[in-house]
Amino acid sequence: MGESVTEATITNWLKNVGDSVAMDEPLVEVATDKVDNELPSEAEGVLIQRLFEVDDVVQVGDVIAIISTDGDAGPAESKAPATKVEVEVAEVTSSVQSNATAPQVTLEKNGSSGRFYSPLVRSIAEKEGVSLQQLDGINGTGQGERVTKKDILSFIDNGGAKQTSVATPTPTQQVAKTSAPATNGAVQTGGGFLSNIKEPVVTVGPNDEIIEMDRMRKIIADHMVMSTHVAPHVTSYVEADVTKIVNWRNKVKKSYADREGENITFTPIFMEAIVKAIKDFPMVNVSVSGNQIIKRNDINIGMATALPSGNLIVPVIKNADRLNLNGLTKSVNQLANNARNNALKPEDIQGGTYTITNVGTFGNVMGTPIINQPQVAILALGAIRKVPAVIETPEGDFIGIRHKMFLSHSYDHRVVDGALGGMFVKRVADYLEQFDEKREI
Repeated sequence: MGESVTEATITNWLKNVGDSVAMDEPLVEVATDKVDNELPSEAEGVLIQRLFEVDDVVQVGDVIAIISTDGDAGPAESKAPATKVEVEVAEVTSSVQSNATAPQVTLEKNGSSGRFYSPLVRSIAEKEGVSLQQLDGINGTGQGERVTKKDILSFIDNGGAKQTSVATPTPTQQVAKTSAPATNGAVQTGGGFLSNIKEPVVTVGPNDEIIEMDRMRKIIADHMVMSTHVAPHVTSYVEADVTKIVNWRNKVKKSYADREGENITFTPIFMEAIVKAIKDFPMVNVSVSGNQIIKRNDINIGMATALPSGNLIVPVIKNADRLNLNGLTKSVNQLANNARNNALKPEDIQGGTYTITNVGTFGNVMGTPIINQPQVAILALGAIRKVPAVIETPEGDFIGIRHKMFLSHSYDHRVVDGALGGMFVKRVADYLEQFDEKREI
């Protein structure tokens, strides 16, 4: 599913139990983060069991279906598949403490707290007699504080399954997670849980319309809330004179389109300046892991792109520092087109080290963008406007019409101080203003 992907959501089964399946034939549709994919079958035969249903969240490496390769469309208890099932169960139970007297329980996939429990976790809990109340009391280390296989095995190894009840941890006992926002609306901090701060209860009026968030909007919402909880945001602003860039683009855009068959936009030009500034100030190209700073030697620029649905996605240009302006232009155009046509691959949205977002597309002069975790900075590009400006010359100053724009640089104040954040965005403006109007592309 791509580097760093740990789980996926099943969005649609393309085959029913009893259907014949060919090798490499699409079997199921899944969604990882913001990208949808079809998974091909790894075998030829008959689908005899689906282990997960639509909307279930599945960990990478989980078995999701069983295919009989001997043409037997019978139940999953047939000899060949049963062997595979036994292997999977043995792998799970080998590290679980023996608890022969534990009562058998049947658990729903959602606990009383609303937290989702995977089939694997529920299976272990049922076998070991872990009650739903006990599950709800386990601090999950998975995404969205989900209980993972490791969490429940650790709970059982520590004698948790033998307890008749589990006390709910107090707010000060809970450990704040930085991988995802709190699922109950409480605010997380570096030192604990502020359980007294919760989402407001909203009253629906008689003339109001309720619109259910789609999957992508939920992911975006969770990611944005998590980022603001994890990183203290600071934003610095600089105004840049981009008259030279506007004049140069107006001069070359027709000949470039005729030669290359595509347009040259401002985005790759701005990206080129950002890459140069990152080389000058590499400590904005970092990530934070606990008390460690991870310095990224690759410069992978993400560009926030609006989709027809109104949602956002951030395709990434890998090793942007190795591309010239023509290469950046082609990469930007290709990723933007793929995003609009829902043709991005999982690797297209992974590995970003710095992000830009063009709020000027919507006529906005400036903005205060939220950092795209686990990065530590993001730059918003404002609208280019014609404004009166003081122009300094050896013969004296005069008022002229210039093309100007604001750059809004938000950064994580844990590791990027005001001096670094401010100098970086000023350096980007300097590179834009020093653009060579005579350059060739």
